[in-house]
Amino acid sequence: MGDALWPALRRLPPGSGVVFRHYATPARERRELLRRVIRVAHARRLTVVVAGKSTIDANGVHGRARTHGIRTWPAHSRGEALVGKRAGAAALFVSPIHPSRSHDGTAGIGSAQAMRFGRGLGIPMIALGGMTDSHWRRIRRFGFHGWAAIDAWLPIVRRHPDESQDAE
Repeated sequence: MGDALWPALRRLPPGSGVVFRHYATPARERRELLRRVIRVAHARRLTVVVAGKSTIDANGVHGRARTHGIRTWPAHSRGEALVGKRAGAAALFVSPIHPSRSHDGTAGIGSAQAMRFGRGLGIPMIALGGMTDSHWRRIRRFGFHGWAAIDAWLPIVRRHPDESQDAE
């Protein structure tokens, strides 16, 4: 997200969360960026979970790393959702609902299929993948707890050809 990260954090409503991934960022720079994100997020009452290993105390982790906080889990299939349940996930990020740049070349699974991944597990599901505010309005009736995005929080983005410009 580059410098667009800071306005995006300001746009998130209080009570939202941030999954800090930044895998390609060099370790020292990643730690400093995470510290800054945590400061902004805590001031705005946002939750921060970190994907991968981190020595910095966020609210929890996204995935398999050890934590004393909350755990969120990626679920691209029913099997991954079940693994998340066994790992004690507080929420499942089910994706990709729609085609997206972060899953380039992958067709979206659609909201009905995504709901089948977590059905009966008793874990809140977050819709991810090509999500926008208008997509959320259309799929919230399927029982998702919320939605997550990267591009939807950016002021100008390259979108899939069939997507509206909701985020601008």
